[in-house]
Amino acid sequence: MSVSTSSSSVAKQAIMPEDGVEQIELLSAVEDLHGGVVVDLKEVMDSEVFSSLLRASMSQWKQKGKKGVWIKLPIKLSNLVDAAVKEGFRYHHAEPDYLMLVRWIPETFDTLPANASHRVGIGAFVMNSERKILVVQEINGRFKDTGLWKMPTGVVNEGEDICAAAVREVKEETGIETEFVEILAFRQSHKSFFQKSDLFFVCMLKPHSSDIETQNLEIAAAQWMPVEEYAAQPFIRKNKMFDYVAEICLAKSDKDYAGFFPMRTTTSSGKRSYLYYNNRDMANIQATGDHQ
Repeated sequence: MSVSTSSSSVAKQAIMPEDGVEQIELLSAVEDLHGGVVVDLKEVMDSEVFSSLLRASMSQWKQKGKKGVWIKLPIKLSNLVDAAVKEGFRYHHAEPDYLMLVRWIPETFDTLPANASHRVGIGAFVMNSERKILVVQEINGRFKDTGLWKMPTGVVNEGEDICAAAVREVKEETGIETEFVEILAFRQSHKSFFQKSDLFFVCMLKPHSSDIETQNLEIAAAQWMPVEEYAAQPFIRKNKMFDYVAEICLAKSDKDYAGFFPMRTTTSSGKRSYLYYNNRDMANIQATGDHQ
């Protein structure tokens, strides 16, 4: 058996039936690490042609004992979605420029990984030398026109580190330059954004500037507020989650609370990463030699 690629989307494969060699066209695919294949379509294709190629390809993949089949369709090939669905494929996830469809072939339990289950957000606790913290009022959202002063918050972008996201969000919303210090706490909630779960990290940052430049698209106002005044706001006091976060921030401001410090490291595959840990207690353990 041999395979020769005639385009980025279609491959010709030679098979040997009883009456000789026959050339059949299949979709080009790359084997993944879990016994499946990935089809990354790039060229414009008629839906009937695609349907025929997909059926032939599925037959070959079944014979070879393949498990999961992933089809990545760029937005320009949205005309092929219906044909894939009719062949048993389902949506897995979508991005601005493509849709990923998937099908599990064996008559066994489907072990394909689910789509990303969480969105990650940050809240920034920024306190200056006068024990005033940076707070904002938002133009839109849940707290619009409520009078609540809150920490700058935002969502971590794809491929962005939590520590970098916190610094970026503060700069975007208030113009304040900061340095990431540590994660003070984090919260998990469910069904918060299109049924996705949510991870929210409360981060402490050290300010390196003081003049506020409010971002007009999202922020109605921003100021430096005494930390005790922030914690005493009626909404903060009545909401248990907000009240406890405020208590943690007060504990940190009094230097009685240790959060999680970012240590830059790499994964086993060599990718840059951060490990967040309690470096104060770890330093004490290392200093005393007590690792039990």
